[in-house]
Amino acid sequence: MDSTSIELPGSRIAAVTVDGGTVRIEFDPAYLVKNMTGSVERTRWRQSGALVFEGAALDEDSPLPDFPVECTGGDVGENVYTYRDMIPVPLASRGHAHCTLKAGERVIRVSGSAVHLDMCEVPRYIEHIRPR
Repeated sequence: MDSTSIELPGSRIAAVTVDGGTVRIEFDPAYLVKNMTGSVERTRWRQSGALVFEGAALDEDSPLPDFPVECTGGDVGENVYTYRDMIPVPLASRGHAHCTLKAGERVIRVSGSAVHLDMCEVPRYIEHIRPR
């Protein structure tokens, strides 16, 4: 099966916005890794997008960093699944949703009742990733 995921380390967080119960974490760019069935090689792409939490709250005990900032990793969770240092594409889930993203010296924490990805534009190819 082919799969695509956002690689959190190295992706750039451009902004975090709160509008009522909606929290948007904007990536510009997000770095994607695509795996193809039957191939040991993977490909790297770049694309803008947002991780959007509904019925959500931003942890106000963790001050936000100055944007833009490079993401150095973290966890994104939906229901019983927790994705470490990556986000599957596509992502849309209702139920318990949360994230803890490392951004410079700061941490961005969000919890909510739903999460989805809004990807913009078209992905742009960067390179092949060959096994060593």
